[in-house]
Amino acid sequence: MSESEQISQLEQIVEDLLHEARHLGADAAEAGVSTQTGLSVTVRLGETETIEHTSDNGLGITVYFGRRKGSANTTDLRDAAIRETVAAACRIARHTSEDPAAGLADAERMAHDVPDLDLFHPWELDADAAAEIARGCEDAARRVDPRISNSEGATLYTQRSSFIYGNTHGFVGGYPTTRHSLSCAVIAQEGEEMQRDYWYDSSRVPTELSSPEIIGRTAAERALARLHGRKLGTRECPVLFRADVAPSLLRSLFGAIRGQAVYRKSTFLLDRVGEKILPEWVTISEDPRKPRGQASAPFDNEGVATSYREIVSHGTLQGYLLDSYAARKLGLTSTGNAGGVRNAAIESSGQSFNMLLRDMDRGVLITELMGQGTNLVTGDYSRGAAGFWVENGEIQYPIEEITIAGNLNEMFSGLVAVGNDDDIPGSTRTGSWLFERMTIGGD
Repeated sequence: MSESEQISQLEQIVEDLLHEARHLGADAAEAGVSTQTGLSVTVRLGETETIEHTSDNGLGITVYFGRRKGSANTTDLRDAAIRETVAAACRIARHTSEDPAAGLADAERMAHDVPDLDLFHPWELDADAAAEIARGCEDAARRVDPRISNSEGATLYTQRSSFIYGNTHGFVGGYPTTRHSLSCAVIAQEGEEMQRDYWYDSSRVPTELSSPEIIGRTAAERALARLHGRKLGTRECPVLFRADVAPSLLRSLFGAIRGQAVYRKSTFLLDRVGEKILPEWVTISEDPRKPRGQASAPFDNEGVATSYREIVSHGTLQGYLLDSYAARKLGLTSTGNAGGVRNAAIESSGQSFNMLLRDMDRGVLITELMGQGTNLVTGDYSRGAAGFWVENGEIQYPIEEITIAGNLNEMFSGLVAVGNDDDIPGSTRTGSWLFERMTIGGD
């Protein structure tokens, strides 16, 4: 079945779901249907270890009887299962209490223009070809240094999927997508000490992935650099979050301005719209309609049209991240963020990574974070970490078993710089973040 035929079939399923919901007395309904196929091949120590073919379906229906809501899901797309899923959602709705904020997103916010964002680029390769690519990636890692003594393997993954969403406003829309990735994880050993690290790349387009050699070599170099890690005494000093761990800081920011946190008054950024929360040179945006973007979507999970938006402009918080429910709770309108932020980016202050090290002079470079020690109610931040000690603007030696602590409110307002080293995998574009001072917990 071609992609266009599959999309047509899914559209019909959505229309059938909505018709059945109306037939059973629902005042309004929304439904989403998706299909996904994938191939994952892992090679370890030169041998093909696993080959996994996946094929998944998913269907969800939400119905509204006035302001009473019921939802049900299934992976079975047969007609009888579809009818039973709708009936189950209706039964749930009839037994729930009224919620004034429940309901479909506003009809006038639906995406009437659904552009082709160039998200579908299938990779036609079989398991043998996938294994060859993964093997080449792992071989490149193992050739870097004799101390690369073992491997957790290299994995190639390719996926294609189709998604359709519709509701009783008359909106039905969807599109096919692809996602491809190649990763490698190896172990470096010297004497009795062993250290593990990895690297990867992902893309909508297979030809845009980094070469297997680059991914493998980077994984090996990262593992080797961690050998002979030292502990660090407790202190306060500058901290540089390397670009590949910096997205976690943006996720903390987005979590604090998410509608649910705001209407529950469980965020340290409550009532801060229109105020400076970051230095004036900082602008943070999302670009949901970026062609080939890894998080691109022409509409959000409720059918609301997406658009480019500056979330923080010149340091000032411009608004919250709202779906229609949170918007109603706050007396506002949806920002098209049902399902999250798409293709987030923070503008650089212009320095390269090496320039940031020189600016920091003496402090800690963070390359790995562990644990979930972020309290979005108070802003208190404490994470296990590993990285490198920097002296005179140059990396001196690896460090491990430390904690870093601060308060996000103070961290954000005191951000010193964001590098231009933003060529990292994923949907978030950011360079490394330099903070003037944090508490380091060690020996």
